[in-house]
Amino acid sequence: MFNWAQKQLANVAGTAEPIYGPEAIQSVEKQAHDTPYTELTKDDMKWETMGHTSVESQVFYFVADSGHLGMAQIIYSSPTEIAAYRGIHTTVQFNSKIWYMDGRTPNLWSSDPLEHHRISEDRHSLHADNCDLVLSEDGNSYSIKSSTNKQCIVDVKVTRTAPGVVIGKNGTSFFGTDPANPWGKMRHRFWPRCKVEGSFLTKTGEIDFKGLGSFNHALQGMKPHHAAARWNFVSFQAPTYSAIMMDFITPPSYGSTVVNVGIIATDDGIVLANASGKAAHTEIKPDPENKWPEPTATKYDWTGKSSDGKDVSAELVGPLVPKLDRVDIMAEVPRFVKQIVAASAGTKPYIYQYGPKMTLKLRVGDEVKEEEGRLFTEATFIS
Repeated sequence: MFNWAQKQLANVAGTAEPIYGPEAIQSVEKQAHDTPYTELTKDDMKWETMGHTSVESQVFYFVADSGHLGMAQIIYSSPTEIAAYRGIHTTVQFNSKIWYMDGRTPNLWSSDPLEHHRISEDRHSLHADNCDLVLSEDGNSYSIKSSTNKQCIVDVKVTRTAPGVVIGKNGTSFFGTDPANPWGKMRHRFWPRCKVEGSFLTKTGEIDFKGLGSFNHALQGMKPHHAAARWNFVSFQAPTYSAIMMDFITPPSYGSTVVNVGIIATDDGIVLANASGKAAHTEIKPDPENKWPEPTATKYDWTGKSSDGKDVSAELVGPLVPKLDRVDIMAEVPRFVKQIVAASAGTKPYIYQYGPKMTLKLRVGDEVKEEEGRLFTEATFIS
């Protein structure tokens, strides 16, 4: 009975949940034992817009031939029922970012609410004033156009060159003590390897983002800090290979369970995709401002079988230099709200972003290959 009361309080106020144990998460890893991955069709690319406590996002990452890194993102946030009753309604935000990578020019970050947002009838595209995210008729490319912020006007086309995939049958981990009736879920869909065309127009000039990229469609169908306490994300792009990893650890409520999904892809197809990888921060230093263990070196591992049954392993190892940014997620929240949230839910979310060159070491059967590329990685600490 006490756990039930804590759960209701957590749902309304965002406080910590009771300890349910690891059996209260049905990780996508369980699906992946029988079905390592499933290729996506156009019908799989729909916005879900759950209509209750959830955050859904489509994020595109760019590695330009010019050396720049970039991001474009739409976040669709639905409030709790209580918040909706109080007049807080669904919000949609468009974010873009440029990392100049020259050691001199500050990152260019733009974040703007979208007005009069609407999902297309087929649920494949999103439109708003001065912003359109459109999936092509053949389902193989997205057009991203936004003039919501005059300091960075985005006009980019992203075309997948490898199959889109989910890990397991549907890419979803479910949360709840009754597996037949989960109270939350976490899902990720990926285009691991894409061709990018187009540009970001800034006040100092136009930046050509022709190059490579990846796409992630994520759904957190519950309060984000209830689903995960820490995250690691990897998007590695090289001339031949792309490597993707999404790794998170749940709060103690769900047994501090690690969920790791990963993909190795080429233009010819998927080399490996499963839920058997590992992410490790091999060197850290304490951040004096927030006490988080800021990673300074890392190791990411992928292991499994290729589609023709060969053993596959891959790794990225090295120092995380340069650090591109440290993002205080709650920086825009009023101070008194931040204090209340931190006190009640134990959250102080920060994202550490890095963009080093690194070498992917890949073994497929008896064949070993190495290829240098650009790694974009994030380490996120929430609670």
